[in-house]
Amino acid sequence: MSPRLLAMALAPLLGLFIIALGNGFMSSLTTLRLGAAGESATTIGIVSSSYFLGLTLGAVFNDRLILRIGHIRAYTSFASLIAATILLQGMFYDSTWWSVLRLINGWAAVGVFLVIESWLLLAGDAKIRGRLLALYMIAFYGAGVIAQAGLGVIAQLSDSAPFMLAGMLAALSVLPIVILPRVSPLLDQVEPLKPRQLLGVAPSGLVGCFGSGVAIAGIYALLPLYLQRIGLDVGEVGGMMAWVILGAMLLQYPVGRWSDRKDRQDVLIALAALCVVLSLVTVFLPSHSALLPAMLFLLGGGVFALYPVAVSHAADRAPSDALVPMIQGLLLINSLGSAMAPLAISPVMTEFGEPGLFWAFAVVNLGMVCFFLWRRGKRPAAEHPAPFTASTTFSPTGAELRVTEDLMHAAQEHPPLEPVEAQGPVGAGLSREHGRSPCQTATASGLASSRDKPAPTGNA
Repeated sequence: MSPRLLAMALAPLLGLFIIALGNGFMSSLTTLRLGAAGESATTIGIVSSSYFLGLTLGAVFNDRLILRIGHIRAYTSFASLIAATILLQGMFYDSTWWSVLRLINGWAAVGVFLVIESWLLLAGDAKIRGRLLALYMIAFYGAGVIAQAGLGVIAQLSDSAPFMLAGMLAALSVLPIVILPRVSPLLDQVEPLKPRQLLGVAPSGLVGCFGSGVAIAGIYALLPLYLQRIGLDVGEVGGMMAWVILGAMLLQYPVGRWSDRKDRQDVLIALAALCVVLSLVTVFLPSHSALLPAMLFLLGGGVFALYPVAVSHAADRAPSDALVPMIQGLLLINSLGSAMAPLAISPVMTEFGEPGLFWAFAVVNLGMVCFFLWRRGKRPAAEHPAPFTASTTFSPTGAELRVTEDLMHAAQEHPPLEPVEAQGPVGAGLSREHGRSPCQTATASGLASSRDKPAPTGNA
């Protein structure tokens, strides 16, 4: 990567790192404060689901706001909202209002990701997107590990200190964006593939993305509650969460390389089966077992690797002109799974106690194993597998970051998708109005895109 391209990518990556340092521990902190206040697992699940619901809504609608006011003002607005919602959480406690604040926080957070991923797309073409995505992953997961590991130290300062620090970091994340050199990217709107089309291309990819969304949201939202209720203090909970995220960061690449050499459906089966075994082992571990960090490290690696492997499996069968809308559609399916997870899993914890979290993980992953095994017998491995690409993107715009030059070459071997029958205003899948998502200028494959819509001038 040339110094010029690195300079263009530096501002969004630094902004991402700073805001992720603060927002990275907010899910854990919110769960721990609710748990310490004696709230039920169901109430905690509702508050946690609000954040993921906000992420889903923002992924669908935030592009229109950005097109209207421009990237700089949009990023500043989203970062300010994140800072305000975090500081308000620190000022008063009410579970109902915290649900509203977490909803707004999630909506604003995906807006930040959308702007950052748009800039990264502008920083380079398909030849270097793999390197940009690697830097993105390092910035996001690295900040998450540091944030979780430092949560205990910060919480010792005062009850409001974590909220104050997270709010300040959200505000400071604006500085690299407005000070360092950058240009405003152009956004087009591309409609994600409908669930019906996704089922036709790669049912295992769709189920894997949904199931991984359920598991990842369960980890972020409810694992801190489990750790708190087995007797760990705030610092120990943060340390355990750091092991989970470290596993997610370090194991994605080796799992991805393995999936490039094997049938990805077999890899999906192995990953889901590993998560079943790890979940069941954790259920029967003593509360303060020395093996718990290792179990969580491996569970984080397995759960977080499911999504990129499932997307790569779907890409093995997608034509080049459908790659970006397909990945966008799978991202929204993943987000829907995340929004539903805390609501679905928290009653299990209420009924079966703290181990109910891992029983739920085992059931979800066992269901995926059964589905993948059934599909394995129905459809052979793809003849032209697409190369694995690690994934940490959160907005539909970031879907194109995964479309590298190697992926385009592999996809050109695949036949085009069959058209889906026209739907009404609210069809079987995402409608034109409610399913639109932003995407960068069309890729070198000739992906059809709409007319360029430059951001308004004077937004710096």
